[in-house]
Amino acid sequence: MMARVKKNDTVMVKTGKDRDKKGTVIALSLKKDKVMVKGIAIATRHAKARKQGEASGIKKEEVFIALSNVMPVCSSCKTPCRVNTKILETGYRARMCNNCKEIF
Repeated sequence: MMARVKKNDTVMVKTGKDRDKKGTVIALSLKKDKVMVKGIAIATRHAKARKQGEASGIKKEEVFIALSNVMPVCSSCKTPCRVNTKILETGYRARMCNNCKEIF
């Protein structure tokens, strides 16, 4: 089974408070079907200083969101698309845009 979304892909969020925003994938958790996108789903964490010289304060960081809430953006047609697979001449599988049929 080929992954629909990979690290460093550009994705668009379909649902939630960050709907219709685009960002790049930072991390994937395929066992939990979660994805972390840069600039999307930012949570506020209150951090306590644990060592001397370390600063405490409020830190904002990205959190994981459901993989079903994002769609990959095709690099050629610049629209969110469904992903198909295409078998190349070498025997490997490649991800293909369902709209424009280009490999990305």
